[in-house]
Amino acid sequence: MLVIEDLVKTFNTDKGGRLRGAARTRDRARAKGTGANGTGANGTGASGTGASGTGANGTGANANGAAARVRAVDGVSIEVREGELFSFLGPSGCGKTTTLRSVAGLERPDSGEIRVGDTTLFSKGKGRSLNIPVNRRGLGMVFQSYAIWPHMKVFDNVAFPLQVASRNQRPPRNVIRDKVMSVLQVMELADFADRQATKLSGGQQQRLALARALVTEPALLLLDEPLSNLDAKLRESLRFELKRLQQDIGITSIYVTHDQIEALALSSRIAVMKDGQLMQVGTPLEIYQRPANKFVAEFIGTSNFLDGRIVGRAGEQWRLDTPAGPLQVSTGVPVRVGDPVLVAIRPECVTLRAGAPTGREPNEWAGEVVTRGFLGDSVDFVVRVADEELRVRSNPTVIFDAHDEVTAVVDPERVSLVPMS
Repeated sequence: MLVIEDLVKTFNTDKGGRLRGAARTRDRARAKGTGANGTGANGTGASGTGASGTGANGTGANANGAAARVRAVDGVSIEVREGELFSFLGPSGCGKTTTLRSVAGLERPDSGEIRVGDTTLFSKGKGRSLNIPVNRRGLGMVFQSYAIWPHMKVFDNVAFPLQVASRNQRPPRNVIRDKVMSVLQVMELADFADRQATKLSGGQQQRLALARALVTEPALLLLDEPLSNLDAKLRESLRFELKRLQQDIGITSIYVTHDQIEALALSSRIAVMKDGQLMQVGTPLEIYQRPANKFVAEFIGTSNFLDGRIVGRAGEQWRLDTPAGPLQVSTGVPVRVGDPVLVAIRPECVTLRAGAPTGREPNEWAGEVVTRGFLGDSVDFVVRVADEELRVRSNPTVIFDAHDEVTAVVDPERVSLVPMS
């Protein structure tokens, strides 16, 4: 289990608001796709990523043009349960990678505490100061660039963390071979043990990096956007392979990504971050269907947003006035008559049918098709309802042309009321 309490990490900026020192070096390295750190957890090579370091509360220079400090991580507290695949999700600069690197020991936070099981890895504040070096944390890490040793064969890449362990912890040679071949078998790379690592495909290199991280049997596995360098089709197939492997092995894992689909597909739970702070923590279904605020609703998937006001009850549902027309919703959000609300409607929660509204069911709105886009497994429509334009997603068998008159029907059970804060 991983516990992070009140973690804070700041970076210095110059008068122009640009990062200074090591953080700026890491950002440059990240842009070039090269590693700024030559260490990595368990001796697994260069990081190849670097902290984002740009997200923040207080960005750059202050009003007088003087240098300022940027809060890349701002009071983050989280508990990751045993066996979970927990994802940090957010846009570039939100602090997710800095949080991951703090757990790995590649960043030193300003304050807070990090514990894995009964072991405290970092603690600063409340009269205590402790920082376990990266090579003694016993964590596995897979970097964005994989950090594969190009001059080594597949077997040697995986064996490296065991071979460079301190003498009193280094296994005998025959044990190293057994451990390496066992993990290569799990990764379906045993037949390539004697092949040069650079001769593997992108997907195989990703599995090789994962094998190297797992061979030491770490208490915690850290994954920093490990699929981002792959093409879209391979990335999609490896998502499920990675999830299957994590579940089979049962290792607690922390995954960092800016890809919302990746996070939804892989994660047990997700923490959505913005400006170094946690916006919402929950299961993929909770975050998608019940976003805690507008940022989460906008960042996760696509939503139609309407300003509304609660006008009364209709049985177990609330009645709202919106610019698109009257709306009934079922919600667990505490509201009262007269409250202003923000309504979020996912495109797939709207059904289109030909002709005018019948009045036989709630949430029927008269509309006109503005345009459509064929996406293969679905069709996206833009439908004008009153003075609003709504995105609607239907299966490919639903055919409407521009200027067709339609009725948009919204499912009351699938409408989200987003807190206005």
